[in-house]
Amino acid sequence: MDGILLVDKPVGWTSFDVVAKVRGILKAGGISKPKVGHSGTLDPLATGLLVLLIGSYTKRAESLTKLDKVYEGTMHLGETSSTADNEGEKTHVSDHKPNLEELERVIQQFIGEIDQIPPAHSAIKINGQRAYKLVRSGINPELKPRTVHIYGLSVEKYAYPDIHFVAHVSSGTYIRSLARDMGEKLDTGAYLSALRRTKIGDFSLNGAIDINNLTAEQIHQHLII
Repeated sequence: MDGILLVDKPVGWTSFDVVAKVRGILKAGGISKPKVGHSGTLDPLATGLLVLLIGSYTKRAESLTKLDKVYEGTMHLGETSSTADNEGEKTHVSDHKPNLEELERVIQQFIGEIDQIPPAHSAIKINGQRAYKLVRSGINPELKPRTVHIYGLSVEKYAYPDIHFVAHVSSGTYIRSLARDMGEKLDTGAYLSALRRTKIGDFSLNGAIDINNLTAEQIHQHLII
C-alpha cells in the first residue's frame, strides 16, 4: 500500500501516536511490515492536519516537510508560560488590555521575513539531544534564531484576554514562539492556549479523516496517490 493519508489529529496525541495507530491497523489488516511516516510534527496539545506517508511515499517526507502551513490559534494575554503554551508554568505579567489598533500595529511587525528563536521545550536537536529533554534534565539550552516567513497573520476575534488568529507561515515556524514574541511586543506577555493546523501546502483539513474507529478499508479508500 502506497500513498498519502490526511488525518485530523486529536488533542493529547503525539504525531508518533497517530503513526503507530495507522501502522497497527495496517498490520492487523494483513500488511506484515507497513511503512508509515509523517511530514511534519504537531505538538500533543495541538490538533488538526497531519500528513501521513505510507509505503514508498515515506521517501517524500523531506520535500513535503518544507511546505507552507496554515494554523488557527488562540493567544492568551497577560501571562507567560514556561513552555510558551498552555502546558507550562504561568507567570503573571500585566493587566494591560491592548486595543485593536495596538494589536494591528504589532501584527504588522511580524509579517514578512523574521528571525525567530524556537521554544526551549521543542524537539530541536542540540549536540544530538532534543531541547525539551535538556530542559527536563535541568539544562537551559541556548537556541539560535532562525529565519522564517510569516505570509499572513490576522485577528479573527478578540475578547481580552484571548486573541483568536489565523497564521499562514513557512515551514519551521513555531506558532508558540510567535505568540510569545507578540505578547512581549504588546507589553502584556502571552502564550499559545490553543492551536489547530488547517493546511499543509495544497493539503487541507477538509479532506482529513478521524483517527478514532479507523479501519484498514477506510485507509485504503482515503489514500491519495
